[in-house]
Amino acid sequence: MGGNVVMSYAGVRPQRVRRLVNLEGFGMPDVAAAAAPERLSKWLDELKQPPSLRPYASLDDVAARLMKTNPRLPAAKAAWLAQHWSRETTDGYQLNADPAHKLANPMLYRKAEVLACWQRIAAPTLWVEGSDNQLQRFWGTRYPREDFEARLALVPDLQRAVLQDAGHMLHHDQPEALAAVLEPFLA
Repeated sequence: MGGNVVMSYAGVRPQRVRRLVNLEGFGMPDVAAAAAPERLSKWLDELKQPPSLRPYASLDDVAARLMKTNPRLPAAKAAWLAQHWSRETTDGYQLNADPAHKLANPMLYRKAEVLACWQRIAAPTLWVEGSDNQLQRFWGTRYPREDFEARLALVPDLQRAVLQDAGHMLHHDQPEALAAVLEPFLA
């Protein structure tokens, strides 16, 4: 989500961004206006029962959850992350996350609006993705790779890098390789 936010911000406030790095912030498929009533209805219904995050019995369980999400994550790194990505509660351990992210977004993702922002990005932009990106697995045919390539083609000053043996959590999968790409770009 962060990559999408920074891309939009850099187009809305181009004078405030000197360099832009996007780590696999693919954006989302366009949503037709006709989906608005159902989306808003779902959102209102979900507000009746605020979402919550499930507790984990131990830090080991948090680490196991992190490794399930990212099978490339080594156990030692997962154990370290579990200490920083969770907190102890009366029910066990809970991820340091906002349960509101489980709610349907009441706002539709309008590709044309997002791309209008992307076209205004003035900063040199570095796009980094893992060789095993999960775009197709997550979105299927609703977001073809060709659509994403067309979106990136609109970014005025774009450099691209692909990190081998990395998925969406490339900063966990290949931190040294990511640093090697970021350092010269940000220098």
